[in-house]
Amino acid sequence: MNTKSLIVVVGPTAIGKTSLGIELANYFDTEVISADSRQFFKEMSIGTAAPTAEELAAAPHHFIQHRSVKDDYSIGDFEREALAKLEELFKNHNEVIMVGGSGLYVDAVTKGLDSFPKVDPNIRTELKNELEQKGIATLQEKLKKLDPDYYSEVDLQNPHRVIRALEICIGTGKTFSSFRKDRAPKRPFKTLYLGLTAERELVYNRINRRVDQMMEEGLLEEVKGLYSKKDLNALNTVGYKELFKYLDGEWSLNFAVSEIKKNTRRFAKRQFTWFKKNEEINWFPYDTPSEEIINFIKEATID
Repeated sequence: MNTKSLIVVVGPTAIGKTSLGIELANYFDTEVISADSRQFFKEMSIGTAAPTAEELAAAPHHFIQHRSVKDDYSIGDFEREALAKLEELFKNHNEVIMVGGSGLYVDAVTKGLDSFPKVDPNIRTELKNELEQKGIATLQEKLKKLDPDYYSEVDLQNPHRVIRALEICIGTGKTFSSFRKDRAPKRPFKTLYLGLTAERELVYNRINRRVDQMMEEGLLEEVKGLYSKKDLNALNTVGYKELFKYLDGEWSLNFAVSEIKKNTRRFAKRQFTWFKKNEEINWFPYDTPSEEIINFIKEATID
């Protein structure tokens, strides 16, 4: 019986993961699962750099713009749905490609979600009140003191993740990190990780160019169309929250665009930090010919 292989392409934003994923899917005559949590939402296309219509037509994709920003869609939902889709795809394919820059979502599929103890729900209520009264910076400082390891890799601008970590720290007296990956479940497939990398300055330059391109493609109009929903969690993300501030009259357009670039660069830095901790990732320069990567995969997946 052939071993089924999930080939996972990771790396920072704007590095070229989508293009490589399509090339691999075409070579292995298979399909692509996206593990980019920002690309799940159909109303968010330009600002998330979702695959274009041409790219989606070049290879079958799953979990791209399949939800609305109004939907409650958790990482646990994605884990269950992605595993079910993999079971279906592996009936006809020996390899499936997963592409994503959301490390937590990749890990949910390949390694399983972490198991956390229940804590007093009043802790979360108090933290939310503190967020409203004092702002997220106060919570960030708490997390830095209580769990510096998680502080170094979490999206510090995401209040839901910061509060989730803090409630575990406060409720258990232990770090949030200590509960992670305690008992990884066995998956019915082999995982092969491929990482694309480049010098940080090159990545940052690519990010800056991409943001300029997004603005040219109509990002501001996309954000205007979502303004009435700006308080939804899905829209509390880079590329949208900055332009909401422009629409609110708090920032100039030039400053908002510069903040998108800065925050995207910070996001890429966190991606580097997250993925570098995974010693199973096989790293390739971003401009490595796809033929070289395909040959590596063929050798690595031979039973």
